[in-house]
Amino acid sequence: MSDVARLRQPRSDRARQVSDVLRRQIHGGAYESTLPSEQDLAHEFGASRNTVRAALSLLKGEGLIDRAPKVGTHVVGRKYEHGLDALLGLKETLRGYGEVRNEVRAASVITAPPAVAHRLQLDPGGPVVYVERLRYLGDLPLSLDQTYLEPEIGTELLEHDLECNDVFALIEEICDRPLGGADLALEALAADAHSAALLQTSEHAALLLLERLTALDDGRPVDLEYIRMRGDRITMRGSLARRPEPTGWEITT
Repeated sequence: MSDVARLRQPRSDRARQVSDVLRRQIHGGAYESTLPSEQDLAHEFGASRNTVRAALSLLKGEGLIDRAPKVGTHVVGRKYEHGLDALLGLKETLRGYGEVRNEVRAASVITAPPAVAHRLQLDPGGPVVYVERLRYLGDLPLSLDQTYLEPEIGTELLEHDLECNDVFALIEEICDRPLGGADLALEALAADAHSAALLQTSEHAALLLLERLTALDDGRPVDLEYIRMRGDRITMRGSLARRPEPTGWEITT
């Protein structure tokens, strides 16, 4: 076929496609403040103005843009990228965006819940250090972090400044050795009323829940975290390499 066939789609499907590309452009800084006109966007995407208008309505509903007659379409919210291909604390991750500060809501020694003791390879019913922090970028609350720490390291960590430091950096300072790696799981969930109030978002708003078990370079697990992040302000991003499937061929020399 010499001509490219056009896929006939409902306007709602096409609007969703346009909004996905526009969202990425906005987060990538393609538009400093004002988006092009509906007519220019329609030309860029090869779509009707009604489709573009529907796509912009989706983005406005997400709180990403605002629109007004004779004023145009403006960016009102941006996301911050959190990498998935390096083991970094939030302060390290968002360096360059602004100052990260912590509101420490709890910091004490508690009895380890059985599942936590198992993950950290602790004795059942033994102690664990629990730290809960509400983490801000400037005045914007980004995440609610619940951290369980191996008790020997965690007890010493409680003597340090938890408002201005990442836990990862403190662990490495205390142990005088680097962290090695982490196992993580990422899922979406709706904000409960309490989390929504702390993170200054609406109840049932989209949150990202990151569960991360971090170990020292010798493989010893020391830090188990459950981190609720605002889905409207954080994008998880990483780079993946495809590993070839085994071919069954064996080369001998």
